[in-house]
Amino acid sequence: MSCMNSRERINTIFNRAGADRCGLWLGNPDKATVEIYTKALGLSAKDELFSYFNDDCRWVLPEHNNAYKHPQGKPMWDLYEGRKALAERGLFADCEDPAEVDKFAWPSARYLDFTQARTAVLKCPDKAVFSGMWTCFFHAMCDFFGMEEYFMKMHTNPDVVEAATEHAVNFYLEANEKYFNEVPEFDIFFMGNDFGSQLDLLVSPEMFKKFILPGFIKNINLAKKYGKKVMLHSCGSISRIIPLLIDAGVDAIHPIQAKAAGMDAVSLAKQYKGKITFVGGVDTQELLVNATPAQVKDEVKRLKDVLGPDLVISPSHEAVLPNVPLANIEAMVLGALEQ
Repeated sequence: MSCMNSRERINTIFNRAGADRCGLWLGNPDKATVEIYTKALGLSAKDELFSYFNDDCRWVLPEHNNAYKHPQGKPMWDLYEGRKALAERGLFADCEDPAEVDKFAWPSARYLDFTQARTAVLKCPDKAVFSGMWTCFFHAMCDFFGMEEYFMKMHTNPDVVEAATEHAVNFYLEANEKYFNEVPEFDIFFMGNDFGSQLDLLVSPEMFKKFILPGFIKNINLAKKYGKKVMLHSCGSISRIIPLLIDAGVDAIHPIQAKAAGMDAVSLAKQYKGKITFVGGVDTQELLVNATPAQVKDEVKRLKDVLGPDLVISPSHEAVLPNVPLANIEAMVLGALEQ
């Protein structure tokens, strides 16, 4: 098989068509981690770090590229003031009437400017670019209601939850359609909502199907209309609803939190290998923090054997923290690149 460039390799892996090797993505290391690694390697910038390790992927998130420009300087989601924790009651915690939800100043796609994001995408012509709005309507609902109130209102006042969710999903649909039209050069639509804990889903599969999955399906269908593959991020144990995600058109799951229930490589391979692409899986809770480089390299080889060939080796949480030794990231890279 002829050698592929990074973009060809990742697209082949997402098509499950037999790439020359597994893929490699460093994720999005924490700012403090980048400072430690670049200093140790004699580099000066985050981009240089990615180039040094020659990973295959780049992530361009419009929200991190100055995309939302409200004329009065308001943030995209103007609902966080005064809240310090997900469990705190939110703006709609006491709302009982969907009409109240309609009165909220919801974000508008007309304030989105993707100039900076497109520049970032175009800087990576030979890399596979993950992009699109983060589309975190589940997170937004947790903040609008407070996480506990959100989950309870699914049962006590579903009309209010559905009304708020519809507004958030519709905004992301408009925003993503604008993005897909204005920034067609990226490869894979990457969206994220954390709906798993270490042990199980945060909501039942039934509530997931009713309140969350429809919004995913609408955005997935939109991405497919523009010819994009779809990768969904969710930390935690989400194994019970992976079949729903596959049926909805999700092409890859990330980050495969290895220590979460049911998310170990053997279990995932047994149920879903050949049906979806895996991105992640290199444990950041224990392995990358405490193991020796040799142990890390051995684990990467095992993951390739178990989950490959439709696999992109990457940390099981994209924000690699400063407690991960550089030597272990180097070992992860070497393990991924070995044939």
